[in-house]
Amino acid sequence: MIKEIKTWQQVQATLTLPGSKSYTHRALMAAALAAGESVLTNALAAEDTELTAQALTQLGVGVDWQGTTIRVTGRGGRWLPVALPIYLGNSGTSMRFLTALVALGEGEYRLTGTDRLCQRPLGELLEALRQAGVRAVSERGDGCPPVRVTGGLTGGKAQLSGAISSQYLSALLFIGPLAPKGLKIDITGSLVSRPYVDLTLEVLADFGVSYYREGYRHFELPGGQGYLPRDYEIEADASSASYFWAAAALTGGRVTITNLSLESSQGDAAFPEVLGQMGCTVESTPAGLTVQGGELRGVEVNMATMPDLVPTLGVLAAFAAGETVITGVAHLRHKESDRLAAVATELGKLGIEARETADGLVIRGGAPQGAVIHTYNDHRLAMSFAVAGLKAPGMSITDPDCVAKSFPDFWEFFDRLYV
Repeated sequence: MIKEIKTWQQVQATLTLPGSKSYTHRALMAAALAAGESVLTNALAAEDTELTAQALTQLGVGVDWQGTTIRVTGRGGRWLPVALPIYLGNSGTSMRFLTALVALGEGEYRLTGTDRLCQRPLGELLEALRQAGVRAVSERGDGCPPVRVTGGLTGGKAQLSGAISSQYLSALLFIGPLAPKGLKIDITGSLVSRPYVDLTLEVLADFGVSYYREGYRHFELPGGQGYLPRDYEIEADASSASYFWAAAALTGGRVTITNLSLESSQGDAAFPEVLGQMGCTVESTPAGLTVQGGELRGVEVNMATMPDLVPTLGVLAAFAAGETVITGVAHLRHKESDRLAAVATELGKLGIEARETADGLVIRGGAPQGAVIHTYNDHRLAMSFAVAGLKAPGMSITDPDCVAKSFPDFWEFFDRLYV
């Protein structure tokens, strides 16, 4: 299936977007770890979050999903034994979080997913779990799923380098408070994607968990705590918002996202600041967060705090005057696709010079031409290159349904730009 993108002179839109995928995942985890009923509102219904919900149901959690509201009856981390494998599709977040969560259960749990998920690294998390008293192994011995985890977390101390994924740390933060000995975690290197750790800690605090931290180097979770059930409202997904702000930037238009502000803890909510450096105007008002497009120029930017938006920035860089240098994102090679290689390859199809570096991309702006874009079954490639089609005639996106991973209604929202 191929989706053809129509050009548009100047987009003008005010949008209220679905809830954050990152917050929905984390709220589901915390609610499941609580004893009692929590109500999550404006939750994101997408492939990844639904895979998390299905897995929690297997563990005995009550999950009643009605539209954008989820009633979760948690079990306080006391999971049921599970005979069948827990299948997590291509959701890296689900795999990493649940690999840790099942350590609270009884017996052995087997977690698996698609071929691509089973190529994504997990070894560092498995080693940290072993340090905390858990039997956790990669079936093939390559540090990737499928994995087998035997419940019986005791806690103590664990170490992570932090270089591949912040989700390893988030996974440990979820289970630490329920470990009999608590959990102390040391980060030995430079932690990637730091804002996502801040999101995890925010959700822990919202559900009644206390912790101690020293920056991004040391974390302590006192043991014997309990998560408290609660009502929890989820804000818009800043990653999803980026495509519409980018549409404004590219076409000289104006887009407002009503349910997001610069004060958001989501790292991707800072993307308008990058757009401001590129020549756009950014306004944060009670009505929402607005981007007004301008003449785009290349920038040099470290994207370590918003790595998911590298494809979006890469597309804009193709149309910007001069050179854009993106750094701090070597770990993007381990995402749904090798995103650095994929972005460089697809920009090349547009006639744009783009090359990989050790930790990012260098893109020279020009006059992109239309092309058929291969999406590598990667939702972020599909959504970001769709934006390019607003300006470059003849753009088509293969496998457009892959957006269901994080934003099933993306094309419906995208069509609202044509007014």
